[in-house]
Amino acid sequence: CRGPHLEMAGVVHRHHHFARRGYRQRVYVERTKPLEQYTTEELYVRFRFGKADIEYLVNLLRPKLQHRTQRSHGLSVEEQILIALRFYACGTFYQVVGDYMGVVKSAVCDVVRDVSITLASLANEFVSFPKDNQIAQAKRSFFLLGNMPNTIGAIDCTHVHIQAPRENEWEFINRKGRHSINVQLVCDADLIITNCVVKWPGSVHDARILRGSALYRDLQTNRPDGIILGDSAYPLLPWLMTPFLTANTPAQARFNTAHCRARCAIERLNGVLKRRFACLNYLRAEPQKACNITLACIVLHNIATKRNVPLCADNDAPEPLGDPNQPPAFCQNEQTGRATRDAIVRHYF
Repeated sequence: CRGPHLEMAGVVHRHHHFARRGYRQRVYVERTKPLEQYTTEELYVRFRFGKADIEYLVNLLRPKLQHRTQRSHGLSVEEQILIALRFYACGTFYQVVGDYMGVVKSAVCDVVRDVSITLASLANEFVSFPKDNQIAQAKRSFFLLGNMPNTIGAIDCTHVHIQAPRENEWEFINRKGRHSINVQLVCDADLIITNCVVKWPGSVHDARILRGSALYRDLQTNRPDGIILGDSAYPLLPWLMTPFLTANTPAQARFNTAHCRARCAIERLNGVLKRRFACLNYLRAEPQKACNITLACIVLHNIATKRNVPLCADNDAPEPLGDPNQPPAFCQNEQTGRATRDAIVRHYF
């Protein structure tokens, strides 16, 4: 990431070499000032956040990022956040982001790393499973969405494609032959992410990720007041409802229809997340850095959703579909899950 450039306050110094005269000429490139240059709508398009939202992020991250600005010529917290947001929004090369923001490539590399780690450290603060009064609201929202009773979340995995890692490359090849991180997400009906697991290589099955998660251990031990909806890649459990592979009765068909309508929240979330932060469509990064960037975008997504930040129409794209070829998960004992599903069908459908 290092380049033959020096960085000063407000400018980038690019050195051009002249062999005969033995000196280097400095060309001064002014740093951009997006908050002064652009309207709120233009900021949404370029950074995915408006001025008030960016100021909120600056105040939120200042305690952990301001140490980098103790040098007289360092980047301000505002500049660091804008550089990182620009990268998350467009996912292009560091050099392109640097040219746009008026900083050198090495600075963009460092800033994206540091801002991503800082945002990722706030995951427990901004990503939390519903509790108490939140549970009742989650159930109401899902029922309005698809007439599915007692639902508090929907679960699925999405692949974040990455460049081929230098170590254990084969572990990251997913079912479609691409290198990726397989990211588990749980969301509510309003597309707020309530749980995430961001660490598994793309070759790992969705059900394996679930069984290795703290969420699985917690919900197996302490049965939640409600159910989570998953597709057939997941096991059928008392708290995790999957659709009937074959609907043999009209009631089972109605259950499947309601299940599909309510579970579409997680499919929509995966589409919104990658439209808002285009970098998640492909990251030129090693797995650990890719995980930090992904977790940073998850935190930013929840902040944006809770602050009603609009999703820009210019970056609209079809919502990604789940992997239809992923084999169903088999659980050694699905009897209690089957009994719960049958009871829901009897009482509600």
